[in-house]
Parts: sequence; structure tokens; C-alpha cells
Amino acid sequence: MEPVTLPTARLVLRPLAPQDTDAVHAAAQDPDIQRWTTIPSPYLPEHARSFTEQLAPEGWANGSMFTFGVFLPDHTLTGVLSLTMRSPGTAEVGFWATKEHRGHGYTTEATLTASRWAFTDLAVDRVEWRAEVGNTASRAVAENAGFTLEGTLRSAISNKGVRRDCWVASLLPSDLGLPSTAPYLPAPTDTADARRGRA
Repeated sequence: MEPVTLPTARLVLRPLAPQDTDAVHAAAQDPDIQRWTTIPSPYLPEHARSFTEQLAPEGWANGSMFTFGVFLPDHTLTGVLSLTMRSPGTAEVGFWATKEHRGHGYTTEATLTASRWAFTDLAVDRVEWRAEVGNTASRAVAENAGFTLEGTLRSAISNKGVRRDCWVASLLPSDLGLPSTAPYLPAPTDTADARRGRA
């Protein structure tokens, strides 16, 4: 797929490029990013170079992962967001924000913009968010973006050789007032409906 750029009210989401390597490397020195994401630790210049020059472009080329740098209009990096295709119709969103730009709603804005693009341009019907239990900052972004928390998965994340439990939440096209590409029949929530369904 050809890379795309997505503007928002305050941001520009665009594919990472070699000129972003230094900014990615500098941001990833933050201990919180290294603690809560699966990036290498320590995070070396060659890791950033591989990410911006190889992994991110290859993801766009083969349609497996769509990675955006999240920038202010003056080209300042505020974070990185990726949509990884997990199965037909399902993408998983992952993100991190630079320390100095947290608390402004930028990552929530980027998550909503990228999810809307996935629903309308990628034939995605479910955007899934996962984060290690305890990562309350990431959870706040998901909740602010309208994701529905669905529960806790045991031993579902491997971070630096350790299996960890994770929270899981989802955003559907209908949450944003958009149509699904495939019909969706939710499970009944009313007890009487549930009983009738089992009869």
C-alpha cells in the first residue's frame, strides 16, 4: 500500500522517514517508553535506524503494519502510532508519546484519526488495543478515544522475555458512526434475551 498522510485539527500523521531517526531515538530513551512497550532496552541508534528505514517502510509495503509519526505542524515529533493487521478485518493499535508532549490529548487524537482511516480505507471492522496491566496512561488514551474495555488476558504479552497479563479493549466502526464492512450481530445483553438464545 502507498503510504498516506493524515492531518488532524492539531497534528500531522505521516509515515516515518530516515530524517526522523534521531528524534525517535531521543524519545525512546524515556524509561517509561522502554518499560511499557516492547522496544529494545537499551534503545540504541541502530534500533531507531532499523525502525525508520526498514521496519516501518516494509510494513507499509506489504500491508502488515501501518506506522505513523505523530507531528505538530512545525514537524516536532509527539509520538509514534502503528496499526498492525492481526487477522482479516482486525487491526491492533499501539502507540507511545514523547515525555514532553503527554497530557495534551495528542495521542488520543491520533488514535481516533488512524482508527477512522482503518475503518474507511482498510476494510477494518475492529481496532483492538492491548496494554500490560498497570499501564494506566495507555489505558486512559484508549478510554478517551472511546474504546470499550473487554477484560484481562492472562500471559498475553511478552515483554523482554517475561510473559505478562494485559488489558484488551476495542473500537468498532459503529462507535464512530461508521458502517461495518461485514454485518455485526452482537450477543444479547438482556438476561431474558440470553435465556431465549439458549432455549
